[in-house]
Amino acid sequence: MTHSSQISSSALSRRGFLRGGAVAAGAFTFGFSFPALKPALAQTAPNEVNAWVVVQPDETVIIRIARIEMGQGALTGLAQLVAEELDCDWDKVRFELVNPGSNKSRGNAWRSQQTGGSRSIRGSHDYLRLGGAQARAMLVEAAARSWNVPAAQCRAAKGVITHAASGRTITYGAVATAANAVPVPADVPLKDPKDWTIAGKPLKRLDTLDKLNGSLVYGMDIRMPGMLVAIPKACPVQGGKVKSFDAAAVSGMRGVKHVLKVDDETVAVVADTFWRAKTALDALPIQWDEGPNAKVSSATIAATLREGLSAPDAFVGHKAGDAKAVLGKASRVIEADYGFPYQNHAPMEVLSATVRWTADRCEAWAPTQSPEAAHATLATAAGLSPDKCEVNVMRIGGSFGRRLATDYLRIATLIAKQVPGVPVKMMWTREEDMLQGRFHPVTQARFRATLDGQGNVEALHMRISGQSIASYAIPSLVGNNGDPLVYQGLLPDGPEGRLGYTIPNILIDYAMRNPHIRPGFWRGVNLNQNAVYMESFIDELAHAARQDPLEFRRRLMKNHPKHLAVLEAAARGIGWGEKPAAGRARGLAQIMGFGSYVAAAAEVSVTKGQLRIHRIVAATDPGYVVNPQQVEAQVAGSFVYGLSAMLYGECTVKDGRIEQENFDTYNVMRLDEMPEVEVISMPSGGFWGGVGEPTIAVAAPAVLNAIYAATGKRVRQLPLKNVDLNVS
Repeated sequence: MTHSSQISSSALSRRGFLRGGAVAAGAFTFGFSFPALKPALAQTAPNEVNAWVVVQPDETVIIRIARIEMGQGALTGLAQLVAEELDCDWDKVRFELVNPGSNKSRGNAWRSQQTGGSRSIRGSHDYLRLGGAQARAMLVEAAARSWNVPAAQCRAAKGVITHAASGRTITYGAVATAANAVPVPADVPLKDPKDWTIAGKPLKRLDTLDKLNGSLVYGMDIRMPGMLVAIPKACPVQGGKVKSFDAAAVSGMRGVKHVLKVDDETVAVVADTFWRAKTALDALPIQWDEGPNAKVSSATIAATLREGLSAPDAFVGHKAGDAKAVLGKASRVIEADYGFPYQNHAPMEVLSATVRWTADRCEAWAPTQSPEAAHATLATAAGLSPDKCEVNVMRIGGSFGRRLATDYLRIATLIAKQVPGVPVKMMWTREEDMLQGRFHPVTQARFRATLDGQGNVEALHMRISGQSIASYAIPSLVGNNGDPLVYQGLLPDGPEGRLGYTIPNILIDYAMRNPHIRPGFWRGVNLNQNAVYMESFIDELAHAARQDPLEFRRRLMKNHPKHLAVLEAAARGIGWGEKPAAGRARGLAQIMGFGSYVAAAAEVSVTKGQLRIHRIVAATDPGYVVNPQQVEAQVAGSFVYGLSAMLYGECTVKDGRIEQENFDTYNVMRLDEMPEVEVISMPSGGFWGGVGEPTIAVAAPAVLNAIYAATGKRVRQLPLKNVDLNVS
């Protein structure tokens, strides 16, 4: 493995390259030499204490990280958990990334490597802490043996072991090799979080410097001797096929080495540079068999979903009482339909992977959120056994769930297999990246509810109609209740998310309708639209009952103290109950998702139809906080994501294909549009929740409810770019 914090850079600075190199190359791609990789993490590595900890003679502490870093800061938090129990000197901590082949060869020593669902810390905190504690105990035991004293008489602090009775000291680096021979203790007590000195503190990230000095090598930065570049193109209508292509028309173009059929849907040009491959691909005559999906449009998809809203049969996710019977007898039923469009991940780093295939070995350098799945994909596509394959995991320039899928690595491997012995860097163009996405699923929701004479919600029926990610990506998850992921934040119980309201008669059901556009796990997944739907409609009911939206929610949340606590914290932070400045209005939203309780309160103004989001206060209870600085950054960053989707995010379909192919038609929030964000972190302990995704969900509904308070207009279909906010 290579120490990611010590990768050498080329002599050319990143700024200098941007000024001149990109123009000369004819493409906006960075080229840096990639150092030779060290052997796989062998159990006999010098100075290894255990799988998680290596201590060098110079006292550098290398903590191995199995999860993936893509900008969210998890790498630092994970290292903090190990370092806390290890009792090392944080200033000497470095990190090393684990490859899936190494993990597999060592009996899955590092457990799961998948990074998604905000699970990096909450899904591994227990065994990470144990790994650090065991390493500390082994180091102390090694020191005690060298002094011939009981280990109980020794203590460790900041990488130094002290024998209390004699005052003798020795450093971790001096006993690391001997510690590896100490039996691993089975039962080592972990620290109480109140005693943390490294975890729980706002320490600086371990991966900042290599980003600032340009030494960080992302997947698309890789350059190797003799490397070729492949640019693929698949049928623009997902599910279509290649009918024919004229390779001879471009084979003679400068730098072109190969024109290949990759699979039934895809062709590729392989050349000596990105620009020459792209130029040839653009000129390549291709005929597509687009199939019946070429007739599909956003309008036909919407019609299919609308049919699902009133279909007689549906999967049932949440049921209490008899909502249909109560609604059938009600004298007044409040109804509303909502809709949420397709969204594209659109990370700044487009999909790429570099693969070198030979008949007896296949190696990839790939940014991936699923190293184990990537390793399996590589082996299958290469036609080799897993022990003859390895995926060198790379840091990622944005992903947001897109690289949970491994389709791009399969394509890269199939290309490299046709160019044996040569490293081939497969890169998607921005247009291909956006056309061939795995899109946030399109859904609609219909609500029907009735209130009693005191304004209490007597019955509520929520019907969701739309696409199932699981039916495409994980069919085994689909069961008697349909796709369980569809109900994020809406179920009555469960550690991932619970509905924060008690309603005596409630029915939440789901009509599965799957268009041909391939869905995927888009950051925050179904929690995003479910929060928009439920929190907007609860707000509608509050106004229908002529009650303050906060007071209305309080009455529904008596049995949900943690939901209520974050909601009230956000409300206090925004000044709820106090009159806002002239022309401004406020809105609230709350939900539980990814194991955390979150809420937001927004303050906006709408002038001549123009929305201005002035402030957002976000409250989050993730149980425990490992790095407060990173939690604050994650929450603020998640609001950029959630608000961008609310304002602009929409992928439309025409003639079976996605229309938005670049950022000129798929807009994102700009700096001057960003509101002031105040983050209230209120960990209550006793559970571990995520922080990367939950607060995305409450950004939009808090603003939408504030828009209604300001204008009297209820926005039920996103994005806002399509909505006239002028008050008539």
